[in-house]
Amino acid sequence: MQEVYEFIKKCGTYYLATVEGDQPRVRPFGTIDIFEGKLYIQTGKIKDVSKQLAANPKAELCCFADGTWLRLAGTLVNDDNLAAKEHMLDEHPNLKAMYSAEDENTQVLYFKDATATFASFTAEPKVITF
Repeated sequence: MQEVYEFIKKCGTYYLATVEGDQPRVRPFGTIDIFEGKLYIQTGKIKDVSKQLAANPKAELCCFADGTWLRLAGTLVNDDNLAAKEHMLDEHPNLKAMYSAEDENTQVLYFKDATATFASFTAEPKVITF
């Protein structure tokens, strides 16, 4: 999981795919964190992505750096733990202008049953599960 986290951090931006009914939805994200042995992302509960994940928690993210791409698929689990929210905001202090760990909007979710696949045109894929 640490290798996955470090690669996503290196990329800076990743693209998260969800579904809305039968329509795929993809958008850029930048928040990633490890807290208590779980890989987390962050969003706002008022956003469509939050509603899409509530209806279908399966998601996949993708990012690319230095000729390698990562696809991370799994189930995103909502975590209302105040400490998890605080840790995310401390890791991404620029979010504190829009979010607070105590507000009703801040949402952190962690990957469960995740499969990370590192791939490139020049090497065999490397798969990590957690």
